Amino acid sequence: MENRAYALAAGLFTVLLAVALVAAGLWFRRDDVRFAQYVVTTTSSVSGLKAEAPVRYRGVDVGRVEAIKIEPGASGRIHVRIGVQEDTPITKSTYAQLGYQGVTGLAYVSLNDDGTSSELLKAGGREPPRIDLRPSVFDSSLDLVAAVNELSGRMSDLLNEENRRLVTRVLGGIERASREIGALSRKLEERSQAFDRMAASLEEVGVAARSFNDETLPRFNALVEQVNRDTRALDRVLNAVGENPQSFVFGAPRGRPGPGEPGFRDGAR
Repeated sequence: MENRAYALAAGLFTVLLAVALVAAGLWFRRDDVRFAQYVVTTTSSVSGLKAEAPVRYRGVDVGRVEAIKIEPGASGRIHVRIGVQEDTPITKSTYAQLGYQGVTGLAYVSLNDDGTSSELLKAGGREPPRIDLRPSVFDSSLDLVAAVNELSGRMSDLLNEENRRLVTRVLGGIERASREIGALSRKLEERSQAFDRMAASLEEVGVAARSFNDETLPRFNALVEQVNRDTRALDRVLNAVGENPQSFVFGAPRGRPGPGEPGFRDGAR
């Protein structure tokens, strides 16, 4: 019995010592780090946010969520009371957003600053300063999902049985028009080919005409000129025969001898 009592007393002492050490650590830590109180306000949902959730300034842990409550009245505004280390540069342009940790879905308060003001937001007085909670990327994603769902519902209403039949008829008409356009295109292509052949033929005719003008016509002109010369010579021969027909048999008469030629006589002058 004495051994059991001794063991129980030793265990109880160990537990009390551990609790005292933890309390002392928290006390000294509280003395070393001072926290300023702020209130994050919003009319949006803060699902997943719990008391003791982290408060981070640009990703750095600077405090904890102390309490979450709904503002009295009909506004439905939510107050999230946070404690932030006093040396955190909270300004009048600081804003809050909800972030989510990993796959657990637990939320935390993320503080950031858009840089429009460098005036510090002083904590003090009976009411802590307020920081607005802006929509986060996750809120936008949820809004996008809701918008997609609404669009899907409207598309389902739009594509009812009657509209589907109408769309089918329209698509059928488009298909027929496409076939007719294809046939017309083939005809136009065939006609274009005929025009190409005609143009080639016209070009060949032009080449032949140029060859006739450059080569054949000069030769023909020369031949005509030769015929003209021969015709004039023939005319002279015929005229001579007409004037002296016996020349055709006996030849042309000899001319009278001149001075110094045989048969020349002075009296013949």
